[in-house]
Amino acid sequence: MPKLLKWILLSVAVLAVIAFAGFQYMKAQTKKASPEETVSFFLNDLLVEVTYSRPTKKGRAIFGSLVPYGKVWRTGANEATTFTVNKDIVFGDKPVKAGTYTLWTIPGPEEWTVILNSKMYGWGVNFDGESPRDAMADVAQVNAAVERPASPLEQFTISMDQGDAPRLVLAWDDVQVAVPVAH
Repeated sequence: MPKLLKWILLSVAVLAVIAFAGFQYMKAQTKKASPEETVSFFLNDLLVEVTYSRPTKKGRAIFGSLVPYGKVWRTGANEATTFTVNKDIVFGDKPVKAGTYTLWTIPGPEEWTVILNSKMYGWGVNFDGESPRDAMADVAQVNAAVERPASPLEQFTISMDQGDAPRLVLAWDDVQVAVPVAH
């Protein structure tokens, strides 16, 4: 093998290692700003798990600005949020089979569309900052009215409200939306 070819291959390998290490470093830094969390909810034999990253407000205007109205949002930060159920459920008014889905939203000033999608995505946005969501893979779209919590939340939070009927609750800043989950 000619010496020049060896040097080229070695250079490409070194650049690949540097790029990989740089990407891992950047990923770790973004996770510091928006830590990953998994929320688990048990009700009888139903298990709901949501894994997402939690961005913080940091004095920014959130909905209608950082998170624009009328555009698909990855519903958190970093990787696409995942929603896993071990049993068939009714999400809002839509039947959903047991499995793992990605969770997307389209925020609006008075109402959000909350979406479960059957595809898994490596990251929540493309290089152009747009959602990679394939609408053809949507399994449920539910409209949810915007509620106003008593006090604003600094960090984006997903939880399960166990009131009269369980609800998936998405809350950040001065906005909260909830989707009933039944099985």
